[in-house]
Amino acid sequence: MKSTILAAAIACGIASTGAFAASGAPSGIDLKGIDHAVQPGDDFNEYANGAWIKTAQIPADRSSTGIFLQVFQKAEKRTADLIKAAGNGNPAAGSNQRLIADYYKAYMDEAGIEKAGLAPLKPELDAIAAIKDRKALASALGGQLRADVDPINATHLDTEHLLGLFVAQGLEDPSKNVPYLLQGGLGMPNRDYYLKSDKDMVDTRAKYATYVQAILAAAGDKNAAEEAKAIMALEMKIAEAQESIVDSEDVHKANNPWPRTAFASKAPGLDWDAYFTAAGLNDQPTFIVWQPNTVTKFAALVGSEPLDTWKAWLRFHAINENASGLIGKKFDDLAFDFYSKTLTGTPKQRDRWKRGVARVNNDLGDAVGQIYVKEYFPATSRAEVQDMVKNILKAFDDRVGQLEWMTPATREKAKAKIATIKVGVGYPDTWRDYSKLEVKPDDAVGNHMRAELAEYAHQKSKLGKTVDRDEWWMTPQTVNAVNLPLQNALNFPAAILEAPFFDPKADPASNYGSIGAVIGHEISHSFDNLGAEFDAQGRLANWWTDADQKHFKEAGQKLVDQFSAYEALPGLHVNGQQTLGENIADVSGLTIAYAAYKNSLGGKPAPVVDGLTGDQRFFLAFAQSWREKTRDAALRSQIVGDVHAPGNFRAQTVRNIDQWYDAFQPKPGQKLYLDPKQRVKIW
Repeated sequence: MKSTILAAAIACGIASTGAFAASGAPSGIDLKGIDHAVQPGDDFNEYANGAWIKTAQIPADRSSTGIFLQVFQKAEKRTADLIKAAGNGNPAAGSNQRLIADYYKAYMDEAGIEKAGLAPLKPELDAIAAIKDRKALASALGGQLRADVDPINATHLDTEHLLGLFVAQGLEDPSKNVPYLLQGGLGMPNRDYYLKSDKDMVDTRAKYATYVQAILAAAGDKNAAEEAKAIMALEMKIAEAQESIVDSEDVHKANNPWPRTAFASKAPGLDWDAYFTAAGLNDQPTFIVWQPNTVTKFAALVGSEPLDTWKAWLRFHAINENASGLIGKKFDDLAFDFYSKTLTGTPKQRDRWKRGVARVNNDLGDAVGQIYVKEYFPATSRAEVQDMVKNILKAFDDRVGQLEWMTPATREKAKAKIATIKVGVGYPDTWRDYSKLEVKPDDAVGNHMRAELAEYAHQKSKLGKTVDRDEWWMTPQTVNAVNLPLQNALNFPAAILEAPFFDPKADPASNYGSIGAVIGHEISHSFDNLGAEFDAQGRLANWWTDADQKHFKEAGQKLVDQFSAYEALPGLHVNGQQTLGENIADVSGLTIAYAAYKNSLGGKPAPVVDGLTGDQRFFLAFAQSWREKTRDAALRSQIVGDVHAPGNFRAQTVRNIDQWYDAFQPKPGQKLYLDPKQRVKIW
């Protein structure tokens, strides 16, 4: 999960060591995980986690491991038990329990899926085969438009559909929801897999071309080799037309409202009337086109590339979208071999029940979530986390009031934005209604397709209407958190708000160093290089004085340089610009979490626990929350396409915090040591 201007997340790597009551109990720090042979000032991640790293084993069905995985597995097991029990007592047709039970049953029916094979896709594949002209092609492309824009990945969407739809308030008019169009069209994670010339990417492209051919051959195509070659050539052109992640995150380049009637002249080559009619969007007066040059180039490709090539591309992606677990073992094995083994280095397929749980969570997330919070998230936990959020928001507000570099005019606007942040804790107050969704116990493909269409209809139904600032973009059983700049809102799902992430009986140092830093991180996204472009109403607006903006950007550049110096693999460095928003949120979030921690002590000194001071426990909890061990292929994929730096580098964020220097006494000349003037201070 990744940060974008539409949403910003802490990311799937978020973790915590947990915490225990400080009074006569352990500190909450994994003392055995510390490597005392490493100096904190040389590598704080290795110091905090080195002993654990030496012995940790990545499960065969995973691309990485860490404390996050342990927490995720806890939520996964709980969710699996709830899903498996949903059919008990023969629940009524149309009820959430019946929908969950039937969806899961259909997915787990491997024999039935094997027998059906490609038959569930026959209507779609026949329609693709029947395309005779460019107008029919435009209708086919429009008919496959979906609201499949993950809000965490939205600005650099790489859906297999040519374009993706996102529905949210307008950038300049926050009063109503408008449609956003974003680039897609690729079968690999992002455009760099097509365009980079290093050996790893060249090898991956060759394996992808082999995979495309294998999928088509498995589907019975006699000209699979020729079709695969044409598809690969087309996707190379699509990749060349796409904008980079960094450019896509520049909201000023994205603010392109196009009148519906202007598409024909701005992007010739595609029959936009046919496209939008098939998409059910022909009545929309205006679209915000996030990557306008890309859309223009896409339309030209639709008009210039051979019709048979587009039909082959549509056919491949129709099959590929369902290859993982929905249309039989031969397709499933091929998809796993490329998308897991090749792209992330994962050697073993996940158990079927785990994949089934993920599918149900994806398509019926709120239905499962309602049951989850009743079982595992009491009102007392919600209230305590809400109080913690208030404490950290107050610390942020106090911090803004003390910033020497900020002028009164900017300070007033920043405080107004803090005051209007909406914080959702645990679960939404309004749940998604699935009562009109048809789910059959023997139609795995159909269930997924109907769920996608239902989500698309739900998103379209919001167009032109008043914005719901309480809307959630994560399910309660998700182990993550998110900031939504356009809504000026935060979501903290239930699954991340329990031990070991949050324990109401825990040592405050450990709680604030782990979940407190997460909360601070999400708050800070409202003021990172992207979030700071939006005012208290979520409107794109410059509320900075020139001098303040200059200081802010200079501080950001120092952070860009700091992270660009980190080498993840030989010759492969972190992209400091690509990860800037997350890095700002880490620095600022840790800063305000520390301030809130000190406030929580009420002026009393923190006890020494397990030989560690309160400040030492705070910073160790933060660093241990980022412990992870990742396969090289997955790490390479993260560096290329993710806006989060790897966890081991995020743990080094402490080098910018003055109090860390007091707690661990790093010395000049050590690798992490920064002169006070070099330390990045933003909020």
